[in-house]
Amino acid sequence: MYSKVLQTVVERLFDNLKGLSKRKGNGYSVGQLNWKPPREFRSFTYNQSGFKLDKKSGQTVLSLSKLADIPIRLHRAIPDVHKSDSSCAAHQKSPISEDDATLKQVTVKKEPTGKWFATFGVQIDRKPPDPPENPETCVGIDVGICKYAHDTDGTAVGPPDLSDEREAWNVSNGHSRVNSTGSNNYAKQRRRVAECHADLRRKRRDFLHKLSAYYAREYDLVAVEDLDVKGMLESPSNSRNTASAAWRTFLLLLEYKCEREGTHFVAINPRGTTKACASCGVSTEKPLWVREHSCPSCGFEADRDATAA
Repeated sequence: MYSKVLQTVVERLFDNLKGLSKRKGNGYSVGQLNWKPPREFRSFTYNQSGFKLDKKSGQTVLSLSKLADIPIRLHRAIPDVHKSDSSCAAHQKSPISEDDATLKQVTVKKEPTGKWFATFGVQIDRKPPDPPENPETCVGIDVGICKYAHDTDGTAVGPPDLSDEREAWNVSNGHSRVNSTGSNNYAKQRRRVAECHADLRRKRRDFLHKLSAYYAREYDLVAVEDLDVKGMLESPSNSRNTASAAWRTFLLLLEYKCEREGTHFVAINPRGTTKACASCGVSTEKPLWVREHSCPSCGFEADRDATAA
């Protein structure tokens, strides 16, 4: 083992112990770490040194010290690898030049599907653009279940259709219970379940990336409700749909992309936003299953989530 790899393992163990201690301090019942021998490690990290990328005979090769030279397929170019024809871009407005990016680390990970991935950490010395002092195009966003997002421009974005992926996952998951644990058939079925889960996860994240990138690029100011997703997941009602919506992931993606694009990002306290009338401001109590807003004061009617936006 390369020394840097062992150092990152120690850091990981320390972070896990610190996380358990913090949860225990917050009143949660915690157990102990499940110790694994080195042969059961599913990921390892080379930090700062011990690795390099080369191009040999048209093939990109990842060289890991004390392990091997591994042929890999890059899903996009990395400036440190192809300095002559750098094609990597953070986004369309400000492409990364070959002089402001440094390859800092690589993490090699085995997914539950059995496939191996190498994730590269790249340091980019580029200051993002400053947000405009007087934003001209502004948008407010309210996320929901029936429609994933309503905004103040009248756009209602539907949730991604994950029905096929969910059905394949449920079928595969049901078959996996038939096979005995430890058999070859069980291992094959477990990989099928993992592949179905990976398809679902990738399709959801692709949708969230595209939606957040759209709002960050098209507007000078984006305001969105700062939801307590963790508290909502602990609620017994509708927690599965809340988890499937991945609102916290969307907010995190939107925040960093707004910073990257030079767009104001404003997190709004969501308390009372679905009860207050967008026309006159009068607050009206209504249960969650009522999805239409009808103001008894001014008569304004609209979709509940659109009113909240």
